[in-house]
Amino acid sequence: MDFELKTLNSKGPQGGRADAVIMPVPEGWQAGGDAVSGLAAQAHGHGDLPTKPGKVLQMYRPEGPGPRRMVFVGAGQGTAREVRQAVAAALSAIKSPDMRVLALHLGGLKDVGEAVVRATMLAVSDVSYTYTATKSRPQPRALRAVEIWVPDPTALRNGVARAAALVGGMELAREWANRPGNHATPRMLAKAAKDLAGSNGISCEVLDEKAIRRLGMGSFLAVAQGSAQPPRFIILKYKGAAASQAPVVLVGKGITFDTGGISIKPAPEMDEMKFDMGGAASVLGVFAALAKARPAVNVVGLIPTCENMPDGLAVKPGDVVTSMSGQTIEILNTDAEGRLILCDALTYASRFKPAAVVDIATLTGACVIALGAVRSGLFSPDDALAGALAAAGESALDPCWRMPLDDDYAEGLKTNFADVANVAGRAGGSVTAAKFLQRFATGYPWAHLDIAGTAWKSGAAKGATGRPVALLFEYLCSLEAQPSVKAQPRRSAGRAR
Repeated sequence: MDFELKTLNSKGPQGGRADAVIMPVPEGWQAGGDAVSGLAAQAHGHGDLPTKPGKVLQMYRPEGPGPRRMVFVGAGQGTAREVRQAVAAALSAIKSPDMRVLALHLGGLKDVGEAVVRATMLAVSDVSYTYTATKSRPQPRALRAVEIWVPDPTALRNGVARAAALVGGMELAREWANRPGNHATPRMLAKAAKDLAGSNGISCEVLDEKAIRRLGMGSFLAVAQGSAQPPRFIILKYKGAAASQAPVVLVGKGITFDTGGISIKPAPEMDEMKFDMGGAASVLGVFAALAKARPAVNVVGLIPTCENMPDGLAVKPGDVVTSMSGQTIEILNTDAEGRLILCDALTYASRFKPAAVVDIATLTGACVIALGAVRSGLFSPDDALAGALAAAGESALDPCWRMPLDDDYAEGLKTNFADVANVAGRAGGSVTAAKFLQRFATGYPWAHLDIAGTAWKSGAAKGATGRPVALLFEYLCSLEAQPSVKAQPRRSAGRAR
């Protein structure tokens, strides 16, 4: 799907090639001099023009040449969030299998900046995305081009290009998270990562089971041992800045299917556990966006990926394993497996001497109870990093909420039989999970994003959302304006850490 900026003139999209035109109309709107604005003025004069967010007025084959359909949609105060909601509502109302070209008329908005334009592009992507990978008679998205009509495109070109890169990254993340477990195995996920390599500064290395064992990742391997599918450890690198600039490391949980292991999950809705690699999918999506946008930052992506299955070799409740850091872990619940693969990846991350490390995981149902599907959970002991991620989420319309990390929450992780237990009971489950990870995230600024409530939707709208690719991409792009951080000399991140 291509996005193209157009200069709004007297004819505007009415004289273009679009099959449909969408025009968001904010409160206090004043008509412009183009043909579409003229139609809007007529509707406004009769009291029929909506300005309440999401309210739609449709026209079919208005007089004169131009698109078959025209939709005016209320946009409230014209904020980026309201415009995104408006465009999504309008496109849902006119979605048809034969619409090839869509025009977005943004001339009625008071502030047509990069944030608003990006919001419209994300809305179009979200509504028009179609999953086809495992259908025998796929019907791919018909929409091929989106024209964005604005009074002055000059200042928006870079923003549109970056937003188009983000759209591509989010759709890649949605694609891989949506695939069922037998079409998204650890080896398949590794191939998807390799396919990104070679494009604009991206390289990829994939470690097999033997290499993972040599690193001493006993916690990661314990989760993988119950599956016939071999684990993989994926290392992606994006070099957009000088080698002296320390990278940001993104760590994505890649459980390609989660049965819960011996602590098996209930059968209803277990199919949704194909989404348990949403963190890994988001890392792939971010790297796809980086390859197109080329921001001046260095980024490393780490994806530990495996299945969590309950066969005769599977790890058992009460088993004790040794992590890459040398810490021993009593596995009280095999369904708390995400933290077991992430902890070894967090230890491995230290070898890059990172400026910051952010792990992303569909980690706990407790976070869904706490925050629902609106905000991702943000955990970090570092105020500056937490603030930057929260600000990026607000700007990208991909919000998160900072949760506590008091040391008292770690009391429940104590055990008589190992250095730490992998669970601490139901109370404060998302926080105790983060406290577990914090033990392994030492020597660098660290944050944890729990996306269990935001990475996918259930019910009739079941499917991946592509979150938090927008948050992460916005955060990484914001680092371009900051002074570069020199990388420190590398030291081994082995057992004696």
